[in-house]
Amino acid sequence: MTRREGEAGKTARGLDASTRALLAHARRLGHRRWRGLAWLQGAPEACRGAAAELWLTGAWRSPLWVAPEAPGQVEGVHWLPPARARTRLGGEHDLLVVDAVSCGAGFDPDAVAALAGTLRAGGLLVLMTPDDWGARPDADYARLAEHPWRPEALTSRYLARLARLLSAAGGVIRWRVGQAPRLPRLPVREAPCGGAVADSDCLTGDQARAVERLGRLRRRRPLVITADRGRGKSAALGIAGARWLAAGEPEVLVTAPRPAAVESLFERLAALCPHGERRGGAFVTDRGAVRFVAPDALAELARAGEAGGAGRLLLVDEAAAIPAGLLGEWLDAFPRIAFATTVHGYEGSGRGFALRFRERLERATPEWRGLHLAAPIRWAADDPLEPLLHRLLMLDAEPPEPEAQADGMPERLSRDELTVDEPRLRALFGLLVQAHYRTTPSDLRLLLDGPGLSVTALEGDGAPLAVALTGDEGGFDATLAEHVARGERRPRGHLMAQSLAAHAGVREALTGRLRRVVRIAVAPERRREGLGQVLIEAELARARTDGCDLLGASFGAEPGLITFWRRQGFRTVRLGLTRETATGEHALMVARATGEGGERLLATLTERFQRALPGLLAFELRDLAPDVAAALLSEGDGPALTDDDRQDAEDVAAGHREPALARPALQALVRHALARGVSPEDADLALLVAWGFQGLTGEALARRLGVPGRRQATARLRQAVARLMLSARRRG
Repeated sequence: MTRREGEAGKTARGLDASTRALLAHARRLGHRRWRGLAWLQGAPEACRGAAAELWLTGAWRSPLWVAPEAPGQVEGVHWLPPARARTRLGGEHDLLVVDAVSCGAGFDPDAVAALAGTLRAGGLLVLMTPDDWGARPDADYARLAEHPWRPEALTSRYLARLARLLSAAGGVIRWRVGQAPRLPRLPVREAPCGGAVADSDCLTGDQARAVERLGRLRRRRPLVITADRGRGKSAALGIAGARWLAAGEPEVLVTAPRPAAVESLFERLAALCPHGERRGGAFVTDRGAVRFVAPDALAELARAGEAGGAGRLLLVDEAAAIPAGLLGEWLDAFPRIAFATTVHGYEGSGRGFALRFRERLERATPEWRGLHLAAPIRWAADDPLEPLLHRLLMLDAEPPEPEAQADGMPERLSRDELTVDEPRLRALFGLLVQAHYRTTPSDLRLLLDGPGLSVTALEGDGAPLAVALTGDEGGFDATLAEHVARGERRPRGHLMAQSLAAHAGVREALTGRLRRVVRIAVAPERRREGLGQVLIEAELARARTDGCDLLGASFGAEPGLITFWRRQGFRTVRLGLTRETATGEHALMVARATGEGGERLLATLTERFQRALPGLLAFELRDLAPDVAAALLSEGDGPALTDDDRQDAEDVAAGHREPALARPALQALVRHALARGVSPEDADLALLVAWGFQGLTGEALARRLGVPGRRQATARLRQAVARLMLSARRRG
């Protein structure tokens, strides 16, 4: 911010009076332990001047200015670009200025959602926007502009919806530059009293109960803590960690999607263990340590037997943002484990986490317990800002429960109509949140304004039963496709088409037309009724009509999803060589032909993938889950076993030959069994895949089987071969 801009703000009519009124209102909010939102509208220079006056005049202890570029009168420590919003998680602020008005600035839903939870009681969130906010896309829409779209050519339904909701909302400070701010009337009431908390280290009774329950963690009895933001769940983990260290626990492992998510945990450790020391990602005392380990690293350690085991303790924070597959692995590896997650937050969905993970908990640890924290810590329970932000950003979107027998027909929805139908939009978005482990606030903007995106829903009696989002990809000219395939260009978007061209080497994936299923979700109460199949069939028919070559999808490789897509006739065309940082799983791409050109393209893609798969499993994909590897191998040809193959396999089963000397025959046995219907999840088959294709031998194989050593592991291999041979004879 320049001096001239500051002077322009100070000379604006009524500005000093406006600032005084806002500061007085903030004090009244503080008496109630509330927070407020001031919607500042006007020209960019005037808005910055007005906000700077408020910034410089108030006695703010920890203000934060959020903008792509640092204003001149704001110290660097108090400025933050929106992309770095998550670095402030766990901190506290009493003034947030969000610049969505300046040239190059825009409204970042993820940043606002993340930072709003750091605003404490008495604080103000000042949102600066143009007078006609929503009339056109802002600079942040550049993230949506896939090739060949330009940001300014996109729709701005999302921003128009925000402006409409803010205009109608009570409790919002409406502040136009040059005019006195319109302050909402506050009800006369006494500040709510939360009552005394028995635990002096805790700020609410809920937090104290969480700490007490954590202290009583028992073997194979996991604790699942859920809470909205600002309820002190991470701090509760830190308090419990301090008490474990004091009691002589040698090591407590902590994991979360990112280190910033557990900063408040380490802050509580430092406050309660003054003789301890923070060393990078660990807090160390003379009696033990609490160590942070990233999810992907923790998974590797657990698979190698270097983490977990008897007596070991693991705390998982923001569990909803971590794939259920990894959570299940840790549930098996750590006898004492607690999961904590945000129910309605900037990333992940606590409700979706519960739906996906509860079945695993019930099966593996039926004595698990749940605890919900309701009382907020940084603000009062009736704070008006929290429900307002939930409504604006749909942080609390949940679908209504559908009627058990209600059925509808797939319908392509108008996004113009959906934008102004708030109940329908909330229900559909809530269904998407439930189904996906990591839905963010910006996904709502994608749904409403993503170029080339379509929404198809199956509804019954006003409730969504299933929904699918699809996006068009490809259509590149041959020259650009060649540059992409050689890694010289990477246009924005077209995730699947570019990946197939760059990694599978098939240029036709970019020059052809591909339609990708971006998301698909079915109401939990109506799953396993074929509704997902109905949606996919509707999308296949529409893709054929629209002249697309392929209908595809990309998702984290896990057996259940692979089975679903295979039942719809889709074939695997690519598998990522490394685990995705965000998902902890290998990204899998599947496709089905929807045109004559697509048939040729799909044949090329699947043939290349199957030809490469055995070599990849032996090297780059050695850590792939064996049941996933088996599911992929099952798509290849299953040749009949030769007489030599049968003899070799029988010799291994009878103990006459070392399994390693008959590996080709046993690999053929695996493919033969898969082709004849043996499930990829069959334990014997998965064992032979891990040994025969992925090279799992020696101590690693013994550890996987839970046997003492190589001799016992070899015996189990022989038993697996014998059972598969018997199955092969029965199936012909």
